[in-house]
Amino acid sequence: MKRLDYLRVGLALGSNLGRRLVHLQEARELLKNIAVAGEPLLQAPVYQTEPVHCRANSPDFYNTVVEIAFAGTPFELLGHTQAIEFKLGRLTAPEPNAPRIIDVDILYFGDETVDAGLLVLPHPRLTTRRFVLQPLADIRPDLVLPGDTATIREHLLHLDSPESPLSLVQASW
Repeated sequence: MKRLDYLRVGLALGSNLGRRLVHLQEARELLKNIAVAGEPLLQAPVYQTEPVHCRANSPDFYNTVVEIAFAGTPFELLGHTQAIEFKLGRLTAPEPNAPRIIDVDILYFGDETVDAGLLVLPHPRLTTRRFVLQPLADIRPDLVLPGDTATIREHLLHLDSPESPLSLVQASW
């Protein structure tokens, strides 16, 4: 069923191959094309992060988070994000967490929850990863995810993670 309104949706962007910042910028521009016209796009700074759960000697990532207004279903958004990854040259990885030109993950879809195998919302590892929490806290520190009671800021403050601190690459991009 098609929505008549829209929801605010959060998306994590990451790249650890090639011109990482350019890949993030291209993904952001393509996301603007599917966003509700006239509604603001929020974008966090870009951070350099060490790979998490990736093979040895994987290059560092550039990571950020954007939020757009989207009028459609979570599965329609998933189709768009996968098309963006394909358009920008992401290949189907033969192994999980292989280096990639672009990664676009849906973090949340308004106040909706989904548990459908291929799509789980809110993203099940969102609150355990500094490389997602920090940029999300930069744009939506007071956000409380569906089914949660803590804000994103609180999750970041209490994060118990072996990840190294993030390194700011660019505040405005």
